[in-house]
Amino acid sequence: MGIDTRRNALVLACIGAASGAAASDDAATVLEQVTVTATREEARLVETPASVGVVQGEDIALDKPAHPAQVMSQTPGVAVGVTNGEGHTTAIRQPFTTSPVYLFLEDGIPSRSTGFFNHNGLYEINIPQAGGIEVNRGPSSALYGSDAIGGVVNVLTRTPPTKTEADGSIEAGEHGWRRALVGGGSGYADGGWRADLNLTRTEGWRDDTGYDRNSGTLRWDHFIGDSTSLKTVLGFSDIDQETGANSPLVRDDYRHDPTKNYLPIAFRKVSALRLSTNYEHETADSLLSITPYVRDNSMDLLASFALRFDPTIAETGNRSYGLMAKWRRDFAPLRARMIVGVDFDLSPGERRENRIDPTTRGSGASREFIAYTVGPRIYDYDVEYRGVSPYVHGEISPTDRLRLTAGLRYDDMRYEFDNQLGAGEVVQVGSNFYGQVANTRVSYHRATPKLGATYALGENTHLFASYNQAFRAPSESQIFRPSRAGSLEAAHALTQSALELDAIKAEQYELGVRGVVAGLSYDLVAYELTKRDDIVSQRDPATTQTITTNAGETRHRGVELGLGAPLARQLRLDLALSYARHEFVDWVTAQADFGGKEQQSAPRLMSNARLTWTPNDAFRAQLEWTRIGSYWLDDSNTVKYGGHDLFNLRGNLALTPAVSLFGSVNNLTDRRYADSAQLSTGSTPAYSPGLPRTVIAGVEAKW
Repeated sequence: MGIDTRRNALVLACIGAASGAAASDDAATVLEQVTVTATREEARLVETPASVGVVQGEDIALDKPAHPAQVMSQTPGVAVGVTNGEGHTTAIRQPFTTSPVYLFLEDGIPSRSTGFFNHNGLYEINIPQAGGIEVNRGPSSALYGSDAIGGVVNVLTRTPPTKTEADGSIEAGEHGWRRALVGGGSGYADGGWRADLNLTRTEGWRDDTGYDRNSGTLRWDHFIGDSTSLKTVLGFSDIDQETGANSPLVRDDYRHDPTKNYLPIAFRKVSALRLSTNYEHETADSLLSITPYVRDNSMDLLASFALRFDPTIAETGNRSYGLMAKWRRDFAPLRARMIVGVDFDLSPGERRENRIDPTTRGSGASREFIAYTVGPRIYDYDVEYRGVSPYVHGEISPTDRLRLTAGLRYDDMRYEFDNQLGAGEVVQVGSNFYGQVANTRVSYHRATPKLGATYALGENTHLFASYNQAFRAPSESQIFRPSRAGSLEAAHALTQSALELDAIKAEQYELGVRGVVAGLSYDLVAYELTKRDDIVSQRDPATTQTITTNAGETRHRGVELGLGAPLARQLRLDLALSYARHEFVDWVTAQADFGGKEQQSAPRLMSNARLTWTPNDAFRAQLEWTRIGSYWLDDSNTVKYGGHDLFNLRGNLALTPAVSLFGSVNNLTDRRYADSAQLSTGSTPAYSPGLPRTVIAGVEAKW
């Protein structure tokens, strides 16, 4: 497969509808779609034993999402919740969580290093100007290593044009929303380049929730002859946002004063930079790929979620120097394919954290934090992550209809920790005690296998089955930043228990069928995912004491369905639906035995339906219905949020071939709903209100 073929395959991966909701009703087009995330190699979707969904690059360009939540739910079994600004929680075969059980990639390269996870990782990438988003649902550690338990989200950059072009849009909306998206590029005989810039400003619809964003992407493709290519990608994001993690409100304020913010002092300032160059040399039956990369991530954070029990202000950062290398060989007999590779990652980082003394008014769950003074330093350390991870992946077709795959990865991960405070001592601030880890090295080793098979029942119907294992190593903050304790003895105990944390283990069985019948494209899958030795951080509401340890087992079972069908010549329906139960199997804490209970923030039903009307080439209108089912606010299953239905309307109108208008109305019925809900101080239900009806409109030009 030559360079041009591989470039075209990547474009297909960007614009194909791998979720089963394809843009075309032609069976041949649907079944020849290509995916790159599930195998690290371009592969036909029908021969990929994995649940892969694609948000089309074309849809991203038309929808111009203000938040990842506005496009991610187009994939079955995927939902993203808003925490504030472009911050988010994610639910992919897991409850809505901030835990590091997902891996975020940009063109196949992790946006952050293992150990320095950011649950808001999608806002570090320029989503509105992406060339597509692939979501590989379920465990993928056999290819990608730690964190890839719930799923892998791979944001694809836009392919450079073959001739000179430029585009730009400006938009404005309620709550001070303003955004400019500009881009362009050019091609030449041996390649091309493209640059995109995203400038966003908003005052936020709630008090003290504004943010500024500057982000961009630069990609340069260069081809050397017919067999060698270079792809260089530079991405950056600078985000300065006031944040209250959506500031949960007691019910009365949630219903009658939703713009209120109990946590106006919280903020998050993020800087992210990524640079990589991918070298590929391909012959008729082999491929050599080498990708060196560097990353730089930093964040200043006054964490809203910790204000009520452990108020601090922190400066964190890490840099990465890595290399991803692989060699693939194809063999004529039985269409066999072998891929061997190795990933190297060296990521030094640091944390500087101070206790703060907040000024508050009120009490209980509605207490407001209105000012603060900076107190003593409680953590000051450097930590370096090192990872070496060889892997092997193989494919073979014993018959024309059957294709088998297998893979194995071994991760050797090490942290080297250097404490700048009193190593092994305890820092006391009033009645609070912070244990200090002594200078040390901590290592984790894990082998993760995968097995899969696809079988063609007929020309337009394909089965797949898979077994995957996954794991997640503890992050640096879980190991070296033990929780606040109420006594000297408890601080020492927490410090020791953090050093003894083990990796989380997971395994998944999956069975699916995909195909086309009478113009209807479909993708149906059932799965069972089990997690063991989860890292549990639970806070006692009475003492606010937090304990972190490996504990228990959870089980996640579900069914996911993607459908796409033309209802008429000008009308199309796309559906993404999932039903799942997320349960504790063995989960005992100091407070209770939760065995048999459902996990909190885990809706059983999640769905997205889109009805698109295109009467002609110049006009498009889309009505979207998103459903989040009810879920428990606590692990004891005593209080429930009833779920919600949201309707959104989008439209695009081409005035000329070069100029078009676009607009959206989010939350069309102006429904009061919660982006998240939880039990707050004193087991009081608290709700983070979601965006009211909001209108955004803009104009776009292309040259």
